[in-house]
Amino acid sequence: MALFFLIPLCTALATGYLFKKSTDEIAYLAGVFAAISLILSLVLAPWQIQFGLLIIVFIITNKLLQQNDSKQTQLTQKAPRETK
Repeated sequence: MALFFLIPLCTALATGYLFKKSTDEIAYLAGVFAAISLILSLVLAPWQIQFGLLIIVFIITNKLLQQNDSKQTQLTQKAPRETK
């Protein structure tokens, strides 16, 4: 398994750290560079890692959709009427 994807990943982590610590205009440039490096590392990653990330994204998305659905059903439910 080729580990070439680790180079842009480490670059993205380093520039992300610079983005969090800096407050001037260089932070925006570092943020853009970190995002591009992260996307490049995901493209270069082996299929096993990409597949694992895809499964994680599906699980997280499913949980978030269930939480959102339960919130909407709670909002749309009307209070039961009292019977005498």
